[in-house]
Amino acid sequence: MKLRFYTLLMAVCTVVLCVSCNQKNNQDNANQNLSMKYRHLGNTGLEVSELSIGCAAFKEMTKEESYDFMTMVLDSGMNYIDIYDADPIVRDNIGYALKDRRDRMIIQGHIGCYYDGEQYQRTREIDKAKIGFEDLLQRLGTDHIEVGMLHFCDELQDLEDLLNGPLMTYAEELKASGKIKSIGISSHNAEVALAAVKSGKIEVLMFSINPAYDALPAGLSFWDTASYKQMINGIDPVRVELYDYCTTHGVAITVMKTFGGAKGMLLDANRSPLKVALTPVQCLSYVLNKACVATAVCGAKTKDELQADLQYLHATDAEKDYSSILNGNQGKTGSENGQCTYCNHCLPCPVGIDIAKVNELLDRATEGDKIPAEVASAYKSLKHKAGECTQCGACEGRCPFAVPVRERMKEAKRVFGE
Repeated sequence: MKLRFYTLLMAVCTVVLCVSCNQKNNQDNANQNLSMKYRHLGNTGLEVSELSIGCAAFKEMTKEESYDFMTMVLDSGMNYIDIYDADPIVRDNIGYALKDRRDRMIIQGHIGCYYDGEQYQRTREIDKAKIGFEDLLQRLGTDHIEVGMLHFCDELQDLEDLLNGPLMTYAEELKASGKIKSIGISSHNAEVALAAVKSGKIEVLMFSINPAYDALPAGLSFWDTASYKQMINGIDPVRVELYDYCTTHGVAITVMKTFGGAKGMLLDANRSPLKVALTPVQCLSYVLNKACVATAVCGAKTKDELQADLQYLHATDAEKDYSSILNGNQGKTGSENGQCTYCNHCLPCPVGIDIAKVNELLDRATEGDKIPAEVASAYKSLKHKAGECTQCGACEGRCPFAVPVRERMKEAKRVFGE
């Protein structure tokens, strides 16, 4: 009798312990998820995690390893994945990793990717594009994806052909049938990207953003190392226009090459055009400081790399700060010191003022004798006005270009009256 009693007691204790452990694990995961922030994916109606994952990790993994890796991704709070690679191994592994939890991940898949039996390739042949997309759905085990991304467009002629050709027609058919929810395009060329979003046909832009690429004059290729000898201070004007347009028109940007490509050149002082190493946290901070950005796609290939990226969630303002590193490490052919380039290095503002936007509107307002109506309207729509500036000076300490921000805020208050 005693033996049965003690056996029953041990069984009850084991159950209680297991429940307690599970509750603790669930609470740990919940606490971790509280650190992840979410943003609007433009006007699509979707909310996406600030950090997201690419598909590179799934190339060399087994299905079981893929599932384990995806568990870490989901437990971190990430809910967005970019899948450009048409390799069956990649797609099969992701499909297995999302088995029974597809509803926890927003998928950005590419249209115009095809596997030729040896490697993935970009294609503009509509038959191959259709085969590639249907293969994506089948291997992922889903009947739809959220974002259908027209794949890799870096030339204006290619863009014109895409927007007015069979691939766009196919994308529109996929959207009408519910197989995709939104149409996007991926590009590394600012002029092409700007033309794409201005077409009105693109809802999500996948674009390469980091401090080195931003400093390249339009028309120069970041693939060519010689281009970096012509870097300017701040951000190239075409990119400024692109970022501003996307912000004001609700076109979301999902960022690739946050660390300077697959090899992460910005993380290595010997390879970085800036001649100094940035941390993953600083690179992510640079990207996520832009109002147009919905999510930064991390190219982590291992759990250790993913963990390094996730440090951003718990990083201090000091760890996120990149302004002192950028100051003096870009070329000197751009704007003179004291001129705002609208780069947002000055953020965050303690009272929430969009300093770059205020400076931009102030510049536009003072170009002529009268404030243009659209400029006055844009300023009036700002959530926080220049008059709210507390003159703390924190922004000036971060500014790489010695802009007298506090004086500029006083001037904006005078010009706009609030």
